[in-house]
Amino acid sequence: MSSSDRPKVSERKADKDKDGGNDDEKGGFFDKVKDFIQDVGEKIEEAVTIGAPSADVIGIHIPHVSLEKIELIVDVMIVNPNPVPIPLVDIEYSIESEGRKLVSGTIPDAGTIHARGTETIKIPLLLIYDDIRGTYKEIKPGSIIPYRVKVVLHIDIPVLGRISIPLQKNGKIPVPYRPDVDIEKIKFEQFSFEESTATLHLNLDNKNDFDLGLNSMDYEVWLANVSIASAELKESTNIKKQEITTMNLPISFRPKDFGSAMWDMIRGKGTGYSIKGHIDVNTPFGHMKIPISKEGGTTRLKKGDDDDDDDKVYII
Repeated sequence: MSSSDRPKVSERKADKDKDGGNDDEKGGFFDKVKDFIQDVGEKIEEAVTIGAPSADVIGIHIPHVSLEKIELIVDVMIVNPNPVPIPLVDIEYSIESEGRKLVSGTIPDAGTIHARGTETIKIPLLLIYDDIRGTYKEIKPGSIIPYRVKVVLHIDIPVLGRISIPLQKNGKIPVPYRPDVDIEKIKFEQFSFEESTATLHLNLDNKNDFDLGLNSMDYEVWLANVSIASAELKESTNIKKQEITTMNLPISFRPKDFGSAMWDMIRGKGTGYSIKGHIDVNTPFGHMKIPISKEGGTTRLKKGDDDDDDDKVYII
């Protein structure tokens, strides 16, 4: 048999794929798997990356101020960059004024900061003026004092553990003083024993280091234990710091109700007076309603415009 007559053996394609396959297609598949695993790994690594949060004091507000106390709200903004929530274990706070500690304390279990979130924590603080003045005699009523709020946030972070973030902010607060009140004089518009109308000249001595913007005033006045006026006055005026402002208050009463006390005043003998009430004012630190009062003042009847005795109330 000649060579040309011999049968030819050809390799089947299926057998070739079975034995080794296409190397290019095989490499592409494993590359895709490798890239997928690498991509997943990077995403997992990114998801579990833990970093320290940041915080800042963004504001301090005074929701309430009176002669007895002042309330402050400290707004602290906290940014949590982590993919998991973090607990705010506790908050330490203190208020100092020129090295003098006015108040301090701790707020436990202050809450949780959400994952990848920004939240504002409101920290309420309270100062009692009697405590401040009782501890530091040099702090005078009516003054404005500087202060420094210090806040320390204690945060428990996965992997990193517990960390502390100290913060502070400066400002000024008042130590309010009640204005002194005195009746300068009573000037009659019409006088009779049955019914008399007059204008009461009332002095308000603002001993504070800040102005008082008067909105309204309620008052009641007694002469010789007899109430001669009780009213509420709506009037806007500015009571300047460390100055005396005179208010003119209309009154109406019946002199015959005084009995023998009126005759004592007519004969030049003094008689007592008292005044009590409130002033509603605006201050640079917020709205206040301040009581005013004076007892044991002296009045007597004088003819003419004799104002030589500042300690007396002259009925003209």
